[in-house]
Amino acid sequence: MMNIDRNTPAKYQAGDKVFAKVDPEIPLVVRRYVNRIYYCKFQNQPEKSEIALFEREIVEG
Repeated sequence: MMNIDRNTPAKYQAGDKVFAKVDPEIPLVVRRYVNRIYYCKFQNQPEKSEIALFEREIVEG
């Protein structure tokens, strides 16, 4: 069984601009980081639902 450290520090902080690897032309803003998951809002479309991404699914902005 893999040992998962739930206290791993976040690489990105709330308010950081990032992009999802699957759609790198759409800017996202990190809203929060919980249990190794980043919850991000669409920067130019605040009415859209937020998305949840793992760090490996994110590209820096």
